[in-house]
Amino acid sequence: MRPDTSHWRDNDSYDYLDTLPIEGLAWECLRRHEPYQRHYRALLTRRAEKALLRPEAQRLWGLRFPG
Repeated sequence: MRPDTSHWRDNDSYDYLDTLPIEGLAWECLRRHEPYQRHYRALLTRRAEKALLRPEAQRLWGLRFPG
């Protein structure tokens, strides 16, 4: 689940970030966040990755916005 960081100094590797919508940029940041990775692994272990997230988890990871 870890991203390939072998080319992290290559500017061309990040060009796609310029075209992402805000949700895409948020996802790129979230998926690299180790606490989120641990949470997701726990969901996989319980075979619950397709279940709806509880409201607390949605707030924790910023997957819902107020209003």
